[in-house]
Amino acid sequence: MANVMLSPAEMKLITDASFILTKNSIINKVYTLFGNLSTAFKKNAVEQYLPEEVLNTNPKIYRGENYEGLPWVMLDYPRYFKNEDFFAIRTFFWWGNFFSITLQLKGKYKLKFENLRNQFCEDDWFLCLNEDEWQHHFRENNYKPLSLVTAEEITALPFIKLAKKIPLGEWNNAEKFFLIYFKQLVVLTSQSVK
Repeated sequence: MANVMLSPAEMKLITDASFILTKNSIINKVYTLFGNLSTAFKKNAVEQYLPEEVLNTNPKIYRGENYEGLPWVMLDYPRYFKNEDFFAIRTFFWWGNFFSITLQLKGKYKLKFENLRNQFCEDDWFLCLNEDEWQHHFRENNYKPLSLVTAEEITALPFIKLAKKIPLGEWNNAEKFFLIYFKQLVVLTSQSVK
């Protein structure tokens, strides 16, 4: 029979409802933050003249409890996932880890990014080199600083996933972080994806 005894730390947590209530409050605050951002993102994206097909969907916020065992919340806007053509800017909160913003391109949108590489290298952007485009962690087997990636490596990728993160300890700066880098992504990509 499996051991179902609780450790002292587990017993302390299971008898204290405030932990779960606090967690739920934090997740609700992330939803509020992402809801506020979605309004600003939508206005900014329209002003930059992104392709109509990319702007035709509304922002979408979703959540889960188990990305590598931890809760997460994600906002996708703009978002376009059709056949092999993907264009999305993804805002991500991962409990215990970080906030991140990601530009995800595939198909016809990926081809147009290759010309933008140098404009993103000036900052601390990371490029996903993993074959699994749905991984979000920043370990070395997933992301590499874009400044260290060659043009040949980018061309060989089946998709582009360009990301930047900040620690959760910078919670009070998260909104500003997202607004600044969303605008950078939209301005630069709007110049090449029309």
